[in-house]
Amino acid sequence: MIKSLRSLFLLSILFCFLGQAKSQTNPDSSSFEVQRSRVNDLLDARQQKFGAYDTSLTQKTGLFGLFKSKGDMQKSIDILKDIVITDNNIFLETQKLLKIKDFEKDKFQQLATDYDKQVSAYIGTISKLQKENEKLRAQVDKTSGSGGIGNILLYVALLVILVLGYLLYKSRAQQLAEKQQNIG
Repeated sequence: MIKSLRSLFLLSILFCFLGQAKSQTNPDSSSFEVQRSRVNDLLDARQQKFGAYDTSLTQKTGLFGLFKSKGDMQKSIDILKDIVITDNNIFLETQKLLKIKDFEKDKFQQLATDYDKQVSAYIGTISKLQKENEKLRAQVDKTSGSGGIGNILLYVALLVILVLGYLLYKSRAQQLAEKQQNIG
C-alpha cells in the first residue's frame, strides 16, 4: 500500500514536470523561420537579377545589332548596382538570422540549466520525503498494535507531503514562467 502511494507520488511529479515542458511554445522559432524566409526571398531576387544582368550583357542594340550601345551598358551597370544592393541586404538579414539563432541557443542553454536545477531540487525533495516516509513506516511498525489511528496519521502525513510537493512544483513553475516572460 505504501509502495503504491510512493510510486503514485513519483509518477504525479513526473507527469507534472513533463506537462509543463510540453505546454511551452517557442515564439523565437517562428521569428527565426520568418527571418530565414526573408533571406531566402532575397537570394531568389538576387538570382533573378543576375539572370537579367546576364541577359543584358548579350543584348546589342547598337549599329545593326553588332555593337553594344551606351544605353545597353548603362542598363547592365544599373542591374549590377541593384545586385550589389541586394547582396548588402542579404548580408544584413543573414546577420540578423545569426543573432536570432545565437539568442535561441543561449535561451535553450539557460532553460536546460534551469531544468537541471529544478530536477535536482525535486530529487532532493523526493529523497527528503522518502526519509520521512521511512520514519513514518518505522512509527507504524512500532504502533501497529495500536490500531487504526496510526494508519490514519500515516495517510494524513502522506497527503500533506503530496500537497506540499504539488505546491512546491507550482511555485517553481510560476517562477520559471515569470523568468521566461521577462526574457521574452
